[in-house]
Amino acid sequence: MPTIDSIIPRFKAADRTTRLETLLDYSRKLPPLPQRLELEKVREEHRVHECQTPVFLWVEVEDGQVHIHADVPRESPTVRGFVSLLARSLDGAPPEDVAKVPDDLLDQLGLSETLGMTRTQGLTAILHRIKRAVAAV
Repeated sequence: MPTIDSIIPRFKAADRTTRLETLLDYSRKLPPLPQRLELEKVREEHRVHECQTPVFLWVEVEDGQVHIHADVPRESPTVRGFVSLLARSLDGAPPEDVAKVPDDLLDQLGLSETLGMTRTQGLTAILHRIKRAVAAV
């Protein structure tokens, strides 16, 4: 899997259309939610309320490796793509690497100017939720 550090330059070098197409590609690669977590979606603690899209997020650290599971509607491909990008690039990473993900990741990916302020705030909240969950372990 590509790391965040390897993804940033590729996004930066791409034009706006290519960035959005790449997010759409990532949206198709978000793994399905494991069956064991499906019933937990009713628990509001897993929902990222700062995001207008109903995003449910689980962050686990097992044997020194981070694992991110999420449920994001297919009807929200931009949000789903960003969550997939995070989940795929951080899966198996040590908690220290997750802590180092830049808070301004959307800016560094060149997505802030493409996405609206509300969507940017929601996506930033998703990143912060992941980082807080890892730090709490």
